[in-house]
Amino acid sequence: MRPDTPAENVDHAAEAARLERTAGLYPEDAEALLLRAAAHLELSGDRPAATKLYDRLLSSGTSSVPLDNPSLVRALKASNLWEYGHEAEARAIIDGVRTASPRDPAPWVIAAEALESHDELEAAHETFTEGARLLVADAAEPPQPTHPLLYGRHRVRRMLGLDHDAWDTLADTLHAMPVSLDELHDPKRVWSLGSDDPADLKAEIDRLRAELGAYRQALSRPFPVAMLHWPADELAELTDAYPPLSAEYPSHDGHLSSIEAALRELASSGTPNLGVVPGTVPSYEAFAASEGASPADPTLLPQYATTLAARGLAVTWPPQRGAACWCGSQRPYGECHGV
Repeated sequence: MRPDTPAENVDHAAEAARLERTAGLYPEDAEALLLRAAAHLELSGDRPAATKLYDRLLSSGTSSVPLDNPSLVRALKASNLWEYGHEAEARAIIDGVRTASPRDPAPWVIAAEALESHDELEAAHETFTEGARLLVADAAEPPQPTHPLLYGRHRVRRMLGLDHDAWDTLADTLHAMPVSLDELHDPKRVWSLGSDDPADLKAEIDRLRAELGAYRQALSRPFPVAMLHWPADELAELTDAYPPLSAEYPSHDGHLSSIEAALRELASSGTPNLGVVPGTVPSYEAFAASEGASPADPTLLPQYATTLAARGLAVTWPPQRGAACWCGSQRPYGECHGV
């Protein structure tokens, strides 16, 4: 899929098949790749095939290589099952996800949204709240991955007509879009879509376009424009094994500085969806062998970075506020390369 291809023009079945083939080539990344393939199958309308992929993942997780996030796979399977008539099984899986109390917010959000989309608002509210209680607690600045928990909880509480509480106020504070959460989650906005007044309908369409515009570009890009990052020990091993690459990487500090400078330049030119992808010498050597080329060839480096990004290994740049720097220093980005 070309980076500038609109999401609605994607051949989802073909993209799912491509991701399945890639998962076969890179079994260490199979979980992420097959989850993306299952999402494309859902979008293509072939929900039974998506369920088979989820089952394949759950079955493989019983082997010597466990799944990184089995609760996420189960939540996605439940959401998909409910969409084509398997309500009882979906409910049972969601109950199991809640009982497992995963430490990742994504399964909580997916399970709660599945309940919400089928008008189970009370159960959705309970699920969002359980997840928030476990993962947000009293944090004044919760991690970015937990934000959808608070946003979803805010939305369901608005639909239920409940008064704002402390977490709703926190969600409002965290929300950075031009349209406030109170307006975005106002049940009257749904009703306005059924208005007889064309002006009401046009105003609502304009608001929806404003809210969704930021997401369209991200959805149309299968992976980010990623800069290759070598951790210090990997870079030392790389340049020792392949001295010609020393010209590309005179020093590790210089390497890190050049990554940040390049990303900032790309951002200033308007390039969206930027990322950083870490390299390792063994995987680079394997990539070079697959290309029938020498690892000492510097022209392979950008191709290697693109391949890693296509396998879902890139991290988004810039990191979220308060998150650790991409360089691996464990310091906040704003106190490290984000200064």
